[in-house]
Amino acid sequence: MATDESTPLLENSQAKTKTPLPKIQLGLTLFVLFSQPMSSQYIFPFINQLIRELGVTGGDDRKIGYYAGVIESLFFATQALTVLCWSRLSDYVGRKPVLLVGLAGLSVSNLCFGLSREFWALVGSRCIAGALNGNVGVMKSIIGEITDTTNMAQAFALIPIVFFVGASIAPLFGGGLVKPHDRWPELFSGSFWVQYPYFLPSLVSASFTAFSFFVAALFLKESLPSKRHEKELQPERGSIVPQVDTPSDADASPVPIRTLLKTYSVIITMANYGILGLIEIGCFALAPLVYATPIEVGGLGLPPFTIGVIMMAFCVGNGLLQALFTAPAIERFGERRVFRSAVLAFFPMIATFPAMSWVISVQKEVGLAIWVLIFAQMLSWAVGEMAYAVIFVFVTRASPNKYSLGTMNGLSQTTTSIARAMGPVTFTSLFAFSKEYNLLGGNLVYVVLLIFLSLLVLLSRCLPELKKDQR
Repeated sequence: MATDESTPLLENSQAKTKTPLPKIQLGLTLFVLFSQPMSSQYIFPFINQLIRELGVTGGDDRKIGYYAGVIESLFFATQALTVLCWSRLSDYVGRKPVLLVGLAGLSVSNLCFGLSREFWALVGSRCIAGALNGNVGVMKSIIGEITDTTNMAQAFALIPIVFFVGASIAPLFGGGLVKPHDRWPELFSGSFWVQYPYFLPSLVSASFTAFSFFVAALFLKESLPSKRHEKELQPERGSIVPQVDTPSDADASPVPIRTLLKTYSVIITMANYGILGLIEIGCFALAPLVYATPIEVGGLGLPPFTIGVIMMAFCVGNGLLQALFTAPAIERFGERRVFRSAVLAFFPMIATFPAMSWVISVQKEVGLAIWVLIFAQMLSWAVGEMAYAVIFVFVTRASPNKYSLGTMNGLSQTTTSIARAMGPVTFTSLFAFSKEYNLLGGNLVYVVLLIFLSLLVLLSRCLPELKKDQR
């Protein structure tokens, strides 16, 4: 049977040979997905300075972290509250309309953020961004519908690459384009740029998202099977209507959420995804914090530029590892074994934190041993990130039918969004608490993280085994 870019390759689940990736539609989907980190990550270089200049702390710089943390977490918090609704809606009206609404919401919210001069306005703009953006779950549904079991892992392995590249680029223009009237007075003269010194990076982010909107509107094809069938059944004038078998109402209806939440494969997959997200965001919050903390407190005392170089190197290296090794590993060993092995890599990643604290307490400076530990930490972290591409496959397979895929992705995205909203403030506060009261030698935060990781290891053993002829 001939297929094209819009054919739901999920139907070919029993294919014996590997199906080529639908490069055009997959590339368009990943390009649109790129707008997510470009919209959520660009504020990090300047948010602390912006909070200080707004005067909401009353001149007490110790409170900046609190207000900045609220702004940074709002995107994920509001996304957690609404992503299931958007994903569920996409099961009925189609993926493309929901995707376009999300992109439009992101673009408008970025513009509002750049024009905000009050704290409540910053809060409102980030809430709009999170509330109107169910794009991540919807785009995972699209990828699940345009691939089949022979090439699904290869496609999902590209998602972390998109996020890490976006997370590398967004802070560059976010920090490099603030206060353009000071850097390029010839181009940005006038009172507007003085009054709104953070509008330019917001405008760049909004413009990229708006461009993604038009790209998706013009070229991205609808992937929801029921809507795709409707379009295929609409005859051109003068043509003979072909006899096409369409899915029955029972098969073409999304499964109720209550039924999904009673399904073992759904619950165990969501549990693994949620705890994986909590551990990963905890590592992302702790790594730069430990690197920047003064040596006398148990950190490395590295300057911001060095930390930025380390994190960028990690993003690049991790992207290469995911692209080169994730799909072949799944092809050879299977999804369950790769996931179980990948999560084990977080043990040495977490263990290097107290190891670095001990070494720095002895050497009193960042020497060769510290750099070796940093390299080992980044390497084990990248291996652990392979679990993400695999869990996307499990989420797709857990859906009882293709018409419930949006709901399934919405449930899983809600779980990980809650973890991403709570994780940073939880682990950074626990880090400060551990150091302040010297709990377990200042290492209590790592013990808690290892407890969650141990739970994830146990849960990973409960994931269903996929038969070789189904992969």
